Amino acid sequence: MNLKEYIRKRDFKKTAEPKGQVEMVASHHRFVIQKHAASRLHYDFRLEMGGALKSWAVPKGVPYTKGEKRLAMEVEDHPVSYIDFEGTIPKGQYGGGTVMVWDQGVFEPLSDSPMKELAGGKLHFRLHGKKLDGEWYLVRMRQDNQWLLIKAGEDMTPVSAKLDDTSALSGKSMEQLGRSTEVWQSNRVPAADQKGAKRPAAKAAKPSGSIKFIEPMKARLMKSPPAGQWIYEIKFDGFRALALKNGPKTALLSRNEKDFSRKFPEAYDAVNELNVDSAIIDGEIVALDPKGRSSFQLLQAYDLGQERPPIFFYAFDLLELNGQDLRNEPLKFRKDKLEKLLQKQSGVIRFSASLEGKVAELLKRVRKLGLEGLIGKRVDSKYEAGRRSGAWIKLKLHHEQEMVIGGYSNPTGARQHFGALLLGYYKNGKLWFAGKVGTGFNEALLEQLHVLLDQLSQPDCPFANLPEKKAGRYGAGVTRTEMRRCHWVKPKIVCQVKFSEWTRDGKLRQPVFLGLREDKKAREVVRELPD
Repeated sequence: MNLKEYIRKRDFKKTAEPKGQVEMVASHHRFVIQKHAASRLHYDFRLEMGGALKSWAVPKGVPYTKGEKRLAMEVEDHPVSYIDFEGTIPKGQYGGGTVMVWDQGVFEPLSDSPMKELAGGKLHFRLHGKKLDGEWYLVRMRQDNQWLLIKAGEDMTPVSAKLDDTSALSGKSMEQLGRSTEVWQSNRVPAADQKGAKRPAAKAAKPSGSIKFIEPMKARLMKSPPAGQWIYEIKFDGFRALALKNGPKTALLSRNEKDFSRKFPEAYDAVNELNVDSAIIDGEIVALDPKGRSSFQLLQAYDLGQERPPIFFYAFDLLELNGQDLRNEPLKFRKDKLEKLLQKQSGVIRFSASLEGKVAELLKRVRKLGLEGLIGKRVDSKYEAGRRSGAWIKLKLHHEQEMVIGGYSNPTGARQHFGALLLGYYKNGKLWFAGKVGTGFNEALLEQLHVLLDQLSQPDCPFANLPEKKAGRYGAGVTRTEMRRCHWVKPKIVCQVKFSEWTRDGKLRQPVFLGLREDKKAREVVRELPD
């Protein structure tokens, strides 16, 4: 065990994390799970072994049902003194964000040589904590730093939402810990328990505000714009988001009201710093490639643990400003207000300017730049929350479509984990099979998707139009014989694909996987057809 990598990644003049050292004493077999709201919320699972804390990042948390698997990414060893770390790591530092001691206790190795077993890629143990009590396995996958945390023994009742947000050390919530200015010290005693300790004077409370979600307005897919006065904007390839600020409260929400604040902290911080009493801004969170183009695949690459790309929030509409509802004002009025608001703001928030010129010429320019297409909006349009009225339209240069994953096929040749994903969309309340996608994956993505899909396994096919009589001209169909070789999953996961065209029998031709869409509910996915 050594702490070189741990020390290399941290500036101890700026972070209150312990520098520590490898403890040259017999292991006490303690464990800690720390809930960590860094760039992405995850749970850090640590076992005291060999004088240090062996550590794994578990994005989805601990499994509770026997046989349930969770991806666990092995990270650098941490000092034993880190076992009580709770508080905040400053922005800009490695792992910057809020850390909670989610659970702690002792673990019982269920083998005579746990160090040897761990080195061999499998560890069986029992946890005795304040929240967890039971058996688990750690099993290494083919890539050295990728493991599975698997529930063994009996099922365990999942921890309640309230307990999930309560520290096992201090009893505080993540929000309370994030607001705390207390500097962590090794082996500290909570201030409330120290004899004669004085609590810091409470700051005067700011006036409270409330955050009200408004469902974003939708654009209708069109082949060409109808008559009338239109303005055009670049169609971004990212996550649609609503930025809300009201007094001291700030939120960054997806189109289905999921919290994006921890996933995209730079965008959240930029919204929080807006010099306004209140505002609601509609826009898109994007990752930019070296040529400045938005790329959904870059957003997905970061989710797979790769280098974080530059993240920006492109703002294109203003729904409310300082208590004034602007939704019934014409679009040009709202955009003028928005542009003025963002003139002196952080570079993370960018104004999505209108493009000038005839639509045919604009589409040529956009195609030359390798962009996805254009969004057209009527100059005098009101903001129609949740509606796809036709006052906003999208003109696509490439075929892209959200799809629901309903199963996967076996791998062939040198490929591992799965061969292709089986995709569909909802039609009259039923899931309709639309084809298979087998390209767009790397080894890490294949492995992680397989782990995710394995947790959603079900015996029955979810597609209403399977089996098919023939495989079809391009092999996109699934016959009764082929169905026997397929694995079915609960249709809960949405992905994005690009493709060359829809075939005559309603299948995707030459689809390529782009990434997962956590901002869309599966039941909302329908086939997009231009008017």
